[in-house]
Amino acid sequence: MSQEPPEKMMFQLTLRRRGISDQAVLRTMEAVPREAFVTAGDRGHAYRDSALGIACGQTISQPFVVAYMTEQLKLQKDHKVLEIGTGSGYQAAVLSRLCTHVLTIERYRTLADSARDRLEALGYFNIEVMLGDGFDIPAGAGDFDRIIVTAAMEQIPEKLLERLVPGGILIAPVGPHHGTQTLVRMTRTESGFERKELVDVRFVPALPGIAREL
Repeated sequence: MSQEPPEKMMFQLTLRRRGISDQAVLRTMEAVPREAFVTAGDRGHAYRDSALGIACGQTISQPFVVAYMTEQLKLQKDHKVLEIGTGSGYQAAVLSRLCTHVLTIERYRTLADSARDRLEALGYFNIEVMLGDGFDIPAGAGDFDRIIVTAAMEQIPEKLLERLVPGGILIAPVGPHHGTQTLVRMTRTESGFERKELVDVRFVPALPGIAREL
């Protein structure tokens, strides 16, 4: 008899019921082993549709939010993606199956190192994990087809938007650090940027600099 928790059996159904319809995103959510990205004590709850705590006071987002943000990026196989806020590496793993390369930046060394080791062990070789400041992307990293921010920004920095190629899309939770934010999608057009507000969310704050704690 299967020992899978009820949450895993309901996983895909929950995503579909909540409006996720992109088949590539659904297949990817099924394929990436979420239990490998949560703490040992939470593995039995890995497929529950809720955020879970990880090291350094951070969280792994609920599966619906991961799937929704991924779907809204409208990824193509040849895309180069920037993620700000690596966390456990789960969102990067999902993205990596839908594009050619992911650069993910994390300000906590503990999280960056553990995510890098975890992703390599699982065979996600098109992801580069960088310890760094998400508000100050190295010039040598180039520009990106898609940018995803997985921590709350009070406003989207202009210099981050400038890293989008024409036609590029950025998604970020925008709003107060301690409260409800709105998921915002910015699309770079010939004349500037098109802004669309999507859904209300709650994320941990995006902070500048590299964290002092290891």
